Amino acid sequence: MDSSDVSARLRELLDGHRLSPSQRRIARYLQDHPHEAVFLNGMDLAKAVGISQPSVTRFVAALGFAGFPEFRDHLRAAVRDGQGARPQAGSELQSMVDSEIRNLERLRDSLDEPGRLAEAAAALAASRPLPVVGLRVSAPLASLFGFLAAKVHPDIRVIDAPGSTLEDRLSRAAEAGATWLLAFGLPRYPRELREGLSWARRCGLRIVLVTDHAVGGVADQADVVLTAPVSSRFAFDSQAAPAVLCAALVHMMINMLPAAPLEDFESGAAERKLFLTD
Repeated sequence: MDSSDVSARLRELLDGHRLSPSQRRIARYLQDHPHEAVFLNGMDLAKAVGISQPSVTRFVAALGFAGFPEFRDHLRAAVRDGQGARPQAGSELQSMVDSEIRNLERLRDSLDEPGRLAEAAAALAASRPLPVVGLRVSAPLASLFGFLAAKVHPDIRVIDAPGSTLEDRLSRAAEAGATWLLAFGLPRYPRELREGLSWARRCGLRIVLVTDHAVGGVADQADVVLTAPVSSRFAFDSQAAPAVLCAALVHMMINMLPAAPLEDFESGAAERKLFLTD
């Protein structure tokens, strides 16, 4: 048996599918043991990976199969017909990084006409205050945006707590004059984010959403959707493209806000010797 055919067929199946962390553990085991994949049953695989059999069932269902036997037969077909693509040169980690490079290329191509990004930046720059929401895995991106944008925007309010705290802070922002909200909603889209965005609408706020797909997830809650693909090849999602989009959005906002705050920060930083390099 040529296990490279099985490995190639596995890659074809996994590309483009959104898997949970436990499902990625299954995928990783199969990729690491392609010679076993065509012989295991669902119970054997669950035991080998250290998860429950229902998790295996959900895994094959996420790939579009009715059950594990159908999934295994699909892999066996790759051995019979030898039509699986040969593995690419390089390590598995290099292949993962390659997938992220492709995501950055897709983002670059989508910015050939940055009109939507410019419109979103203008709306966010004009909102006083500007609430920025990111929950769970999206919280670091919201924090990054808030940290950078606060250098030029007079009132950035980062919110990373769900539930009533989120609602209270959105209400206060709207009462203080906010007109727009920036939200980060990346997989796996928290239910609390959808509820929070629904509350924001009740408060009269319009929404710019940074996410990975223009439809589904929480995209239907937004007035403007800015998309950047997320890599699901790693054990947990890699957010290189959304982070670049975040930086691009701040860059556009800087061009639409007075330069004085940024100049004042740079002067103060030099005077206080905040950084080791100029």
